[in-house]
Amino acid sequence: MPGHARELTFSTQHRLPLLLDAERAAWVIGAIDRARSIHRFRVLAYVVMPEHVHLLVLPCAERPEIAPVLKSIKQGVARRAVRRLKMDRPDLLGELRVGRPGGRVEHRFWMQGSGYDRNLTSAASVRAAVEYIHANQVRRGLVERVTDWRWSSAGWYAGMTDQPIEIDPIG
Repeated sequence: MPGHARELTFSTQHRLPLLLDAERAAWVIGAIDRARSIHRFRVLAYVVMPEHVHLLVLPCAERPEIAPVLKSIKQGVARRAVRRLKMDRPDLLGELRVGRPGGRVEHRFWMQGSGYDRNLTSAASVRAAVEYIHANQVRRGLVERVTDWRWSSAGWYAGMTDQPIEIDPIG
């Protein structure tokens, strides 16, 4: 809906920890930043976890469509990652392999479908979503403090200046 923030979550194929690699995590963040200008949305919060991404956006379009946003983010990352895995980690390709009609084979980096998508209609629900997103890496035991995880907007909220992308202020 117009004017509502959207909480999005999407996962790697079979929830494999393919985003634990710093280069791939950086690709995701770069793709989010590029998609923001193409599809006109504000980035309110994000975290790139080893096997999934949480993203909180506020679309600027009157009739926002999330599918093109997700395609912009996921497609380029998937192509780059599969190319790199073919060179560096061909052992992982078997787990990403998907048979297509006619015997064609492709490698699926992201789980099929749009993932989780929820409208947030109040300021309180947006704040709660930001807190949930930023606590993800601590709940999982990956770090002790939310700001210790490089692949999150928590550092931006804490006033740290060396962040992968700038966050759009809430409100």
